[in-house]
Order: sequence, then C-alpha cells, then structure tokens
Amino acid sequence: MTGALNSENGLHLAGRLLVAMPAMDDPRFEQSVVLICDYSQKGAMGLILNKVTDDIRMSDVLDQLEIEPTEEARSMPVHFGGPVETGRGFVLHSGDYQSALHTLAVPGGFGMTATLDILEEIAKGEGPKRALMMLGYAGWGPGQLESEIARNGWLIAEGSQRLVFGTAARLQWLEALKTMGVDPVLLSSEAGHA
Repeated sequence: MTGALNSENGLHLAGRLLVAMPAMDDPRFEQSVVLICDYSQKGAMGLILNKVTDDIRMSDVLDQLEIEPTEEARSMPVHFGGPVETGRGFVLHSGDYQSALHTLAVPGGFGMTATLDILEEIAKGEGPKRALMMLGYAGWGPGQLESEIARNGWLIAEGSQRLVFGTAARLQWLEALKTMGVDPVLLSSEAGHA
C-alpha cells in the first residue's frame, strides 16, 4: 500500500487517528486510538496507540533478540499494535529517524520502521527522539475500513505528536475526543442519517 489518498472514495486517512466509537463491536478495538500509517485502494494499515501490554516489556523483546539495552530502553513499554501478525514488531516513531533499510514516512511527522536496526539503535540510546514499540498491527482490506466508519464505528481525528507521544496511553482516547470537541458522555452507539 502506498499513498495517503484513496482516490476511489476521496478519504485521506494516512497520518490521521481513528477513535473508536461506542458502536465498536470488536473488543480488541474498544476505546482504541489507531494511527493510520498507510491507506490506499488496497486497504489500510494502522497501529493501536493506547493498548499497552501488561506481560511484555521492551527488555523481553531485546533479550530475545540478544540486544543489550540501556536502562531507559529496557523500561520502554510494549503496545498491542493490533490483532494482525502479533508476533511481529513495529516501531512508531518521530520523523527525525530514517532506517538505512526501510522506514515508512507517515504524514504528520511520523515514521514506522519494522527492521531490526531501529531496535539496535534504540537499545544504544540512539535512534528516534520519540518511539513506541508495537507488537502486531491493525489491517483492513479494500472498503472494510470505510464500511466501519459508515456504520459509526470510528471518528476521524487529526494525528498530533503531542497526543501520540506526549499523552499517557490510558488518557489518549479521552484526549482524542477532546481535541475534536466531543464529550464521551454524549456519544451514541447509533448512527444518525439525515
């Protein structure tokens, strides 16, 4: 998938946030905030920002890869990035880093890298200024995400560095709603149609 604009439907979602509505019927996405990293006619790919794993830490990932980390890198949380390929790691990071192997530039000043070199650099205290380690990703086939949006499953918000990297995961859903001027108490699980 390449490109941020799906010319078929006119949506521009890469670099934007999906904010789960009460109508979200998939418990894996309940109160989720997802940064869309790639969006095209072939579908969409994103990372859930606000689901931190309780049982896996960055030290576990680095130990398994036999990478010796700094103390700061060792204590980084690992996020549940989504239900697809949950054994695969992705690093969502600030746009100041570019892997020598491959980094996907995401609109809004973000990057996503899924190669080992970024973990080695983070472990040395180098690499991007800001980063979130993810296991798995969220993926949608052609038309699937648009259908979920039409069924009142998601709100679309602007992605921001402050919300993604500067807001605690447990607060991101409420903060994303606040940035749109939405009161979560007033959200309905029913779609309205004029």
